Amino acid sequence: MTAGITPAGEGEGGVAWNILGQTYKPLQYSAASFAFHTYFPDGTFVPPHVHREQDEFIYLLDGRFELMLDGQTQQAGKGDLIRMPMGLPHGIFNKSGSPVTALFWVAPSHGLYELFSRIDNLGDPAEVVRIAAEYAVDFLPPPG
Repeated sequence: MTAGITPAGEGEGGVAWNILGQTYKPLQYSAASFAFHTYFPDGTFVPPHVHREQDEFIYLLDGRFELMLDGQTQQAGKGDLIRMPMGLPHGIFNKSGSPVTALFWVAPSHGLYELFSRIDNLGDPAEVVRIAAEYAVDFLPPPG
């Protein structure tokens, strides 16, 4: 990691990813951690999944998420911090009627930056799921 400032509204090095309709901008990246700013338009979501090798955190800057945390539905709003220990099944949904902006970070980073680079602008959810598994992120089958 290099010392410096990532300017407001920008991703480090000018990087911005489109991940299935959401915008992710990397703010900091090292082996120990990876932080990224996100923009979730209304109606977008990350289906339930598990990070086998990372703890994940979300600090809501604006808006409201509905979450599935270990099988329980919970709500988080502006200023809330969501903690998701590695191995905990979780899903993130914007059903609020407005966009959500948030700061996400994982520790350790374990290739999540590379995963986002590979799935940028990839429109096939099945391919996203397949590639994610290569980075120890396992999407769960739909309930049924």
